[in-house]
Amino acid sequence: MTNVISTDSDTSELLGNQQQKNRAQRVSSADERRARIQRVIDMLVARHDAIVDAIDEDFGGRHPGYSTVNDVLGSLTALKYARDHLEQWMQPEPRAMFAPYDQLGATASVQYQPKGSVLIIGTWNAPVYTLMSPLAGVLAAGNRAVLKPSEIAPRTAQVLADAAEEFLDPTDIAVVTGGVETAQALTALPFDHIVFTGGQAAGRSVLENAARNLVPVTLELGGKSPVIVGRSADLATAAFRIAIGKATNGGQICVSADTVYVPVESLEAFVDAIRASYGELLPTATGNRDVTAIVDDRHVARIDEYVREATKLGARIETVPDEPIGTADRRRPLRLVIDPPLSAAISQEEIFGPAMVLRTYSDLEQALGQINAGPKPLALYYFGQDEQEQRVVVESTTSGGVTINEVMMHPGLLDAPFGGVGASGIGHYNGREGFLEFSHARTVFVASEQDPRREWGMLPPHADGYRAAMSAQVTAE
Repeated sequence: MTNVISTDSDTSELLGNQQQKNRAQRVSSADERRARIQRVIDMLVARHDAIVDAIDEDFGGRHPGYSTVNDVLGSLTALKYARDHLEQWMQPEPRAMFAPYDQLGATASVQYQPKGSVLIIGTWNAPVYTLMSPLAGVLAAGNRAVLKPSEIAPRTAQVLADAAEEFLDPTDIAVVTGGVETAQALTALPFDHIVFTGGQAAGRSVLENAARNLVPVTLELGGKSPVIVGRSADLATAAFRIAIGKATNGGQICVSADTVYVPVESLEAFVDAIRASYGELLPTATGNRDVTAIVDDRHVARIDEYVREATKLGARIETVPDEPIGTADRRRPLRLVIDPPLSAAISQEEIFGPAMVLRTYSDLEQALGQINAGPKPLALYYFGQDEQEQRVVVESTTSGGVTINEVMMHPGLLDAPFGGVGASGIGHYNGREGFLEFSHARTVFVASEQDPRREWGMLPPHADGYRAAMSAQVTAE
């Protein structure tokens, strides 16, 4: 069978072949796991120029430097970290025994077993990284994998499929191309785990399909990641760092700053600071090679409509840079939507593009109340030097992760979990957490030679004093 799969029967056969190999070899050595990861690394190194060029074409304009950093180097870093640490992650973990067996030679441990075949469905905004980052943990845990690239980035998907054909054994790692129907067919199969990155509606569909086969699922769904700018923050620094975040990939990142809460008295100064910082980075939008285009016409229309509706509802719009919206390409300036009604679509939906909501607050509790009234976000950001306020923000909110005095940094940690909570996701990966996510933690108890239960009167036929002896152990100490 080739590594390019095109029909439902092919996908079912592919999974069957992988699971047959899993049954024949339930445990793989550290060397075998490293070799699988290395083949993926070699594939990315050999095909990185083709991947970067394909991403640029799929977006209709994304700087090759950014694609190299985000999708190629980001993937390689995750894969190499897993390759270099998997052997220590694989080691059984001794666990404390209970009395009296702890004194009689019994032992207990947790051993990490591969789950089997894992389906990874990536998204278009980071079309390689959202496949390869979870794949690092999947392979480190000894699993096999099927990768489904996003159909919204078809050229990138095809480059990956062609590369997999050359470098990878499909009974270990396969690439399946296709659209929504293909994803539906795949998620209806009895994989041993499914990883999905994307929107909430599609995530619910994945969950529904997976539930029919009781397949565990890891979802990374994004959401409206908020930023709180405290009164102790340096506005120029906060604005510059937020501007960098919004300029990155045209705001098309799951942890991009979505809604910024600014003290009411600092609003105009903050708008000026954002205008200066963003304008320095991207002085023009249309035709600017440094501006990442919105990925397709549907998403352009969606974001433009968010802004149009907010304008009709009375929100103030600031455009940075202040230039007409071009029609020559899908690049857009950053649009600041100031205090739109809570009923507006831009207040309810993840923006995922070059627009940002600004809201003013009089006291911190007001901002925290609005954040906590909505779904739990994937990321939360705070700017300010007040350590007590930092603690209040962290302890009074729930989010997938937190970055303080920066944006979008915590997902890059290789030795800390990345994932959402509630509406922003289920489960997590990165480093050892990815290894654990895609492993079955199996308790192994090894009995001692001596068994004292009969001599202690704990086995039938019970002596008259059995209950009294046991009741004597019932204490509050």
